[in-house]
Amino acid sequence: MFIVSTRNFPPDVGGMQNLMGGLSEALQKHGPVKVFADAYKESGEYDKKINLNITRVSGFKFLRKYRKANLIKDFSAKNSIRAFFFDHWKSIEKIDLKVLSNTTSFCLIHAKEINHPNGSFLNKRMIKSFNKVSYIISNSEFTKNLAIKNGIEEKKIKVINPGCNYPIKIDNKNIEIAKELFRNNFPKIITVSRLDRRKSHQNILMTIKNLKPRFPNIKYISIGDGEEMHNLKNLKNELGLGNEVILMDSSSELLKVALLEQADLFLMPSVAYKKSVEGFGISFIEAASYQTGSIGGEVGGASDAIKQDETGYLCDGNDLNSIYENIVKFYDNDNYKRLGKNAYNFSRNFNWDKIIKKYIRLI
Repeated sequence: MFIVSTRNFPPDVGGMQNLMGGLSEALQKHGPVKVFADAYKESGEYDKKINLNITRVSGFKFLRKYRKANLIKDFSAKNSIRAFFFDHWKSIEKIDLKVLSNTTSFCLIHAKEINHPNGSFLNKRMIKSFNKVSYIISNSEFTKNLAIKNGIEEKKIKVINPGCNYPIKIDNKNIEIAKELFRNNFPKIITVSRLDRRKSHQNILMTIKNLKPRFPNIKYISIGDGEEMHNLKNLKNELGLGNEVILMDSSSELLKVALLEQADLFLMPSVAYKKSVEGFGISFIEAASYQTGSIGGEVGGASDAIKQDETGYLCDGNDLNSIYENIVKFYDNDNYKRLGKNAYNFSRNFNWDKIIKKYIRLI
């Protein structure tokens, strides 16, 4: 029996949620899985549709880790546990060390949540939690180096990139909708992410404006919501990009992947913003699985998800000229076709069946 304890899980939306959902499903091929996850509004309907044994924990957020710890303690006392998996150091914080003794345990790290300077209050709490587990699983080399810098024990850290179960089959209806949204356009550029400052959406829109003379039929579609939506809508109008830019606050999964398939560039030139930085970027791999190459930010862990001049390019997301020049290079002499084919081949390394075996070998 494997136990997964997580604050982040579908149907809530996000990279960590998809990671923990994919991990839990992949583990099932190696034994029974019990998931303890936070409750969300649509949890009940979602849980009925998937083949996972899930206990949802609701109530005030700061009390959930206490409730989860007690549930895990009771469950572990009655079952033989092969390994524990935690999504965040805070998910370990209230776990009794005796529960984890003599059993392999993993805590996944992603970047932002471990970016606390040595000696700070949060850093001390974090280190105390990590001392309880067997392995700390970093999503990239960048995140591993950040962890070491912030005092996490190096010998415990293993780099295992997130898995991806794409491509998935797309129905004809969504294919036709995606084709219509990109009809008669070139280049066809897409971003799928939350709208926050770190993702550089404002710089993307200004770059689209700068590219119009070179590419009169350019189209850019952004899928995602967040605190920057209002500012981006205003900027889109100020720049006169009514025909060139579509800002979708949400999308069905099938329409999202249909748009990834129709696009020829996935663009997410992330930057470091306050303590927040891109730890990996599973969206680059999702796009790659549909033969869509990427341009990402040179800061953070995107270099694990994008192979420079093989599957895409890394740029300075704070520099409009850097974004512009890399997009031009991406399309020069039909280069995007080569990058897309390479990206697809590269994406196959991230299939969950392959990734999960890296965990199993550590147990």
